[in-house]
Amino acid sequence: MQLKRAFYIGRFQPFHNGHYSVINNIEKEFDELIIGIGSAQKSHEVADPFTAGERIMMIRHSLEDTDILHYAVPIDDIQQNSVWVSYVTARTPPFDVVYSNNPLILQLFEEAGIETRTPPMFHRQKYSGTEIRKLMLEGEEWRKLVPDAVADVLDEINGVQRLRNISRSDA
Repeated sequence: MQLKRAFYIGRFQPFHNGHYSVINNIEKEFDELIIGIGSAQKSHEVADPFTAGERIMMIRHSLEDTDILHYAVPIDDIQQNSVWVSYVTARTPPFDVVYSNNPLILQLFEEAGIETRTPPMFHRQKYSGTEIRKLMLEGEEWRKLVPDAVADVLDEINGVQRLRNISRSDA
């Protein structure tokens, strides 16, 4: 029996309930899920405050009580779109379908002859990494927008304080 695998890529800065919802929907159709941690080389920036390892922890802990068989794989930005798909496929188990909402990613995989799907967005205005980071910076309530396991990881790494520190100006 050949397993059906899907590939879902995102930055997961941080992993939130919208991502969790997408993964639960993908899991209904596939045996395994490869989760690509995009922009893996980035961290300690306002738009990308968390390391690839921290994002892997967020995902692993969020999914550990589910039956979702998954791999989280760091994927660096290589700034060479024409070879990016072969870069990704060299770093992941084989997969049948790619899930993304990013038009460039969809285009690149379609050009490579790999089936793509756009997952439905789950309350996109509410569940957005940009919005969650903004709430963190403003001292507003953000915890209800992420799985409890993500809040635990962010507490462990002092993620909110990191985000506040790196967002300050030296002026």
